Amino acid sequence: MKPADGLADLVTTEYPKVWLSDLTLAPATREQLERVLHEQRQRDLLESHGFAPLHRLLLTGPPGTGKSMTASALATELSLPLVTIRIDALTSKYTGETSSKLRVVFDAMAHPPTVYLFDDFFDEFGAIGAWQMGGSDIVDARRILAMFLSFLGNSQPESLIVAATDHRSLLDDALLRRFDTDIPYTLPDSTQALDLLRRRLGAVDTSAVSWEEVGNHVKGLSQAGLVRAAEAAAKRAILSGSDSVSTCALITSLSELRRIHHVTGFGISVLSDLRQYSGYAHLSAPLFEKIRK
Repeated sequence: MKPADGLADLVTTEYPKVWLSDLTLAPATREQLERVLHEQRQRDLLESHGFAPLHRLLLTGPPGTGKSMTASALATELSLPLVTIRIDALTSKYTGETSSKLRVVFDAMAHPPTVYLFDDFFDEFGAIGAWQMGGSDIVDARRILAMFLSFLGNSQPESLIVAATDHRSLLDDALLRRFDTDIPYTLPDSTQALDLLRRRLGAVDTSAVSWEEVGNHVKGLSQAGLVRAAEAAAKRAILSGSDSVSTCALITSLSELRRIHHVTGFGISVLSDLRQYSGYAHLSAPLFEKIRK
């Protein structure tokens, strides 16, 4: 798939190979996604009766719980390309420029069918909107969000629009109503967490692992965090000349993950501290730097 004129600099395009069965999800979340897939696969039948399939999806929940990967899985299941909107390329200090870029993105959605992912879009603009700073060179978040809602409301069901956010509280009712469905994501329970660890460690020997003991150390960790901990333990074993992961090694990796998250949560750079205490904690570093200048 070749991006339309003007779109190439605003997006990344890929053909993922991630299936819905690869994701660790709550049963209710998986059921909602299966419904989306079923309606998309039966789009012609629904449209022949005057109905549109679900195609505007809002995914909400903590970081690392599989929201972005869901977009990849939907693209794979439907044999469609995945186009991820680059928020850093889309945003500008000038409202008109950002709005023009948004129009380019939505104009491209008419054809061909594609899965479009807006990852953290609302986190960025919700944070900006919370602070009213004067000056024509500052992004007018409300105006941009209003334009996004207009484009979203007029979008056609040929393509899937997936918006993912870690901060549902930033979204108002007017925005929520524009989506066909709001799909919540949660941290895995201990059973799901252990299953995820087992699957990721499938290439190494885990016969010596006490899963009951490991289960005492997984609470509160995201799917992405668990995968990182499993990979760290496996690589340590391989590089030490073994193909076996021990209980101690796996718990050590999980503990290190908790420690790193704790440090990151407080911010370890001057820029992150400045974002935190200036009211822009939800902004990505590139966007904060752009707005700050």
